[in-house]
Amino acid sequence: MPFSSHHIDELNLLAMFDLSSAQEGLKVHQHSAAPEMVAAAERLHSKGLITQKDGGYLTSLGSETAEHAQRVLSVLTSQ
Repeated sequence: MPFSSHHIDELNLLAMFDLSSAQEGLKVHQHSAAPEMVAAAERLHSKGLITQKDGGYLTSLGSETAEHAQRVLSVLTSQ
């Protein structure tokens, strides 16, 4: 099954989290963020990966998922 555009948006948002600190979150501002990022944040929240529908912090499942997403991105962008 290929990644949908929604999956790509969610992966891009997960890739923005700083995994070196559980105390750093993200805020997806509804009025200034791209609409697809706002929707991605809402979907990630409904899936239990982030704590707030507009960002917040990664849950434990979200942290694990973001780690995998960032690892995939690193492999795909390596030379």
